[in-house]
Amino acid sequence: MKHYISAESVTAGHPDKICDQISDAILDACLQQDPESRVACECMTTTGTIIVSWEITTNAWVNFQDIARKVVSDIWYTSLEAGFSADDVSVQILINSQSPDIAQWVNTGGAWDQWIMFGYASNENEAYMPTPIYLAHKLARRLEFVRREWILPYLQPDGKTQVSCEYEDGKIIRVATVVISNQHIASVDMSELRAWIEKEVIKHELWDLIDENTIFHINPTGKFVIWGPKGDAGLTGRKIIIDTYGWIGRHGGWAFSGKDPSKVDRSAAYMARYLAKNIVAAWLCDICEIQLAYAIWVVEPVSIYVDMVNGKTNEEDIVKLIKDNFNLSQGGIIKFLDLKKPIYAKTATYGHFGRDDVSWEELWSVELFKSIL
Repeated sequence: MKHYISAESVTAGHPDKICDQISDAILDACLQQDPESRVACECMTTTGTIIVSWEITTNAWVNFQDIARKVVSDIWYTSLEAGFSADDVSVQILINSQSPDIAQWVNTGGAWDQWIMFGYASNENEAYMPTPIYLAHKLARRLEFVRREWILPYLQPDGKTQVSCEYEDGKIIRVATVVISNQHIASVDMSELRAWIEKEVIKHELWDLIDENTIFHINPTGKFVIWGPKGDAGLTGRKIIIDTYGWIGRHGGWAFSGKDPSKVDRSAAYMARYLAKNIVAAWLCDICEIQLAYAIWVVEPVSIYVDMVNGKTNEEDIVKLIKDNFNLSQGGIIKFLDLKKPIYAKTATYGHFGRDDVSWEELWSVELFKSIL
């Protein structure tokens, strides 16, 4: 039986991703000086304006305005031609400290609110990720690369990708449709832009999965000059599905960027991914989804749920093994994954999962899970 699954990604210059990057850059700057920083930083951007808000309690001295402008500059929003410039943008700071009512139980190791997080992994590819989001991220990264390396110098920072994969009997057989839209300079010829994106981006990354029937939609609306924060407002945390598994599996609804690891809506989501990936890598199943639920002021999770596809053992045994071998309190997760370090800015683009540069993607526990067989 055939079916189709789609997922999208965005480049670093997308307005929402600008906000994610600023939030995580501020978090990293705080953790660099004070690993005990409590940060919940959200940003909003629109034409000529960035607003940094929410709550931060830290002993670090951080220039929020300089960090925000550096993020914008590093994305290459540095000229009026792109519609948004690091030199001219207004940065407004609206920050409070963490409520002492929240701090009193977080300091003792309890969860700071009630949360439900999910982790997911499959054996579809080397990243243990759903293939549609894995490929969408590859295309978005490639758009970024060809822009920065001047291979396609007429591209601007804001871009989006979408990939629709055709499956048969649960296995991917081809890419059916690719959609790419990227901001560009006003003078570019649209037919030239489409031809070069097809060659240098789509075919460069997906050559083994496309065929003569694959449909390409490249800048299907035509001109795409006024975009980025000038054309659309951005918010931290508005790309949570792109950040995770791309419409595969479930999501607790919580965003990651700008939150320090004492927030289990971030750290426990990372731990759930770690567990799911190690279970699949141990060949205990083809697909694994894990749910971790927490209650306010309660140290341990109130429930652990494991769901496997084509599992070689039952889920109850997996749950027992997890309970016996992993400390899933916020303090236990932070220690196990070493999360009080400035490692978060890099996660703000191209997904928090399926990467090769973060602790929650390691395969430290494969042998432990194999022992259950």
